[in-house]
Amino acid sequence: MKFAIFGNTYQAKKSSHAETLFRILEEHDAEIFLCREFYHFLVSDMKLNIHPAGLFDGNNFSADMVISIGGDGTFLKAASRVGDKNIPILGINTGRLGFLADISPAEMEKTFNEIHTGQYSVEERSVLQLICDDKHLQCSPYALNEIAILKRDSSSMTTIRTAINGAFLTTYQADGLIISTPTGSTAYSLSVGGPIIVPHSKTIAITPVAPHSLNVRPIVICDDWELTLDVESRSHNFLVAIDGRSETCKETTRLTIRKAPYAIKVVKRYDHIFFDTLRSKLMWGADNRI
Repeated sequence: MKFAIFGNTYQAKKSSHAETLFRILEEHDAEIFLCREFYHFLVSDMKLNIHPAGLFDGNNFSADMVISIGGDGTFLKAASRVGDKNIPILGINTGRLGFLADISPAEMEKTFNEIHTGQYSVEERSVLQLICDDKHLQCSPYALNEIAILKRDSSSMTTIRTAINGAFLTTYQADGLIISTPTGSTAYSLSVGGPIIVPHSKTIAITPVAPHSLNVRPIVICDDWELTLDVESRSHNFLVAIDGRSETCKETTRLTIRKAPYAIKVVKRYDHIFFDTLRSKLMWGADNRI
């Protein structure tokens, strides 16, 4: 098999298992292609002696499978590079929480034995697309987790007029608004009180950040509906964060958010169940008094 590998390039600890990964892949006679930035990090900072079959830049690659070694942030970076290539992504978690990258370093050998024999599943995860006239945002307008509209460094709230399929929903007065996929429901959205959504649900969650009115609550809608957002701010600009990649927008910019025309494929082991992950990562049932 041919593997394209992305990794964390700013924390050595998170890439410390890369050498083990390469050894396992070589044992299976795999072709290894590395993101050039990650390769230079491993050679210069980690002092590893590695000889991949090739290097690549940006999204200029092809492979049977993509490997992300790091945390969920590294996985999101890999997903943005994969885009609509239809290549499945395997996430090896050397970070902290790890909902997307859920293969632990201790599971690597067993996981690749299973991949070598075809004993794994592939889940399709929906992606959001942002449409607007801002050229910087249109360079990478797709989000696997969420699109967040946020106030800038002023203390004043933003006003976000929201419509669904052209029908007016409400005007949010808040520090921001998060539009998340089911995959992103356990990320930023969850931290501000959004609902947890099962990955295969065909839905989108709209969650306000610190709303002015306590009556304003998250709402879940169908993922084939289209959102239109008009933002007002005292500073006359605001931030748009697409899976953590943020740009400043003028308040005259109208934002349209819809389901992207492609999905991201995620490699899963057969014994990795979403509900087991929830219990483990969120420590459900850890209170022995119950």
